[in-house]
Amino acid sequence: MVEIGKLLTEGKGKRVYETSNPDIAVVYFKDEALAFHGLKRGRILGKGEVNNAVCGHLFSLLHEHGIETHYIQAVDARQSLVRRCEIIPIAVKVRNRVAGSLAKRIGLATGTKLDSQVVEFELRDEYLDNPIINGTHAVALHIATQQELRYIVDTATKINQIITEYMADIGVELVDIKLEFGRCDGKIILADEISPDTARFWDAKTHEPMDIDRFRRDLGNVEQAYQDLLHRMMGDK
Repeated sequence: MVEIGKLLTEGKGKRVYETSNPDIAVVYFKDEALAFHGLKRGRILGKGEVNNAVCGHLFSLLHEHGIETHYIQAVDARQSLVRRCEIIPIAVKVRNRVAGSLAKRIGLATGTKLDSQVVEFELRDEYLDNPIINGTHAVALHIATQQELRYIVDTATKINQIITEYMADIGVELVDIKLEFGRCDGKIILADEISPDTARFWDAKTHEPMDIDRFRRDLGNVEQAYQDLLHRMMGDK
């Protein structure tokens, strides 16, 4: 039985608690949903359980391919044990199609297939509205070294490829994915989460979203879309 301690941090979709082991934390996935910097709030029934299961499944998949992550194991339907690490305050977005803010910034229609993947850095600072930065910014701000950034980009693109191929086998397309990394025991490892809250998953045939965009855009059937994605991953009909 894991003894949960004080709350360490809370984000849009999860809470992180300390444990009696200073090197291990518990992640609790919530049903609450936020969009547009908190201006839109709601609740997606069962989202926490789906995200916990999806994370565990995808992190295990990445482990099989030699990607080191903070994930240890699930505790129950909504909680997982993870290694504690120093989060690097940039998010790495790998994009395979135009969607979300990219459509507004480059003027191409949502859904446009990119000839090559686009990799972007986003500074994790809510007060600055999480601006897009480049590698020279990250180095100048002492967020990461050039060597660390090369490793992060190489690992992020490899993760994108692994998950793209896996999802294609179950009739799902990975449109884009947001990844975060941390420093742990002198190494950089994948941290945070991979879920329908942090990646865009589309049905490969219909291009219907199976992720948080259904909530953002009032498309309806949000709970069903999350469950459908998980059922496909688990091999359910």
